Amino acid sequence: MKTSDFDYNLPQELIAQTPVEPRDSSRLLVYHRDTGAVEHKIFRDVIDYLNPGDVLVINQTRVIPARLYGVKEGTGGAIEFLLLRRLNLTDWEVILKPGKKAKPGARFVFGNGELVAEILAISEDGGRTVRFFYEGVFEDVLDRLGQMPLPPYIHEKLEDKTRYQTVYAKVDGSAAAPTAGLHFTPALLEKIRQKGVDVVPVLLHVGLGTFRPVKGGRCGRSPHAQRILRGHARTGGGHQRRAGAAAASSASARRACARWKPSRRRTASFTPAAASPRSSSPPA
Repeated sequence: MKTSDFDYNLPQELIAQTPVEPRDSSRLLVYHRDTGAVEHKIFRDVIDYLNPGDVLVINQTRVIPARLYGVKEGTGGAIEFLLLRRLNLTDWEVILKPGKKAKPGARFVFGNGELVAEILAISEDGGRTVRFFYEGVFEDVLDRLGQMPLPPYIHEKLEDKTRYQTVYAKVDGSAAAPTAGLHFTPALLEKIRQKGVDVVPVLLHVGLGTFRPVKGGRCGRSPHAQRILRGHARTGGGHQRRAGAAAASSASARRACARWKPSRRRTASFTPAAASPRSSSPPA
């Protein structure tokens, strides 16, 4: 399968720049695989396609304000960091631009010195391991200095940070939102539950695979493993039940859990298949 198989024209003027209110009033395209028929609905109508006994999988990851803008110490050259994964109290995996400024030993300053980063190492894929120096609690510093990592096709400033979070987000850790889940509201989820649908949470933080393009022109296995921190390997019940996912990250976690042999471990790593030319893992 070639990445070019997924090419299509999407005019810029058709890409929404601001979120609609309420969340579940966005548009919904329904594709019937058995007939090829297409319906145009409103997102809240998704409940009409769920049956009692179905399982809806949601990803409870929460997006952190992972984008930092700073300058190189000594020269003042601009730099942009995107935080991907925390390694310990001070060290992170990041991607950044421009990369030529970020050699081991280089230091960068954010927020008039409130936060300083030093490059420790360069990874094979061009990312960096960095160490941060700061006073107080890192999460508090990040809340003050960081920006939400909106996709590159969104050019409007996000006034309300909560709009780039799902209503069921609970655990900080993602560098991008499981975007299909952004359209659910608490009221819609409650109606879905009242219909007899089991809403099952998983936790998978969206990381580097979302941002790295597919190389070589063919879809395949991404080199960037992701970790399922919490998941349900089975839908249970002893009989066949339809299971759907509220976003592609939830679908990825569900597929991985289906292949994962249950054990006492609460985490599992998997390497997702590349599914689109703009991403080396299924888009969140």
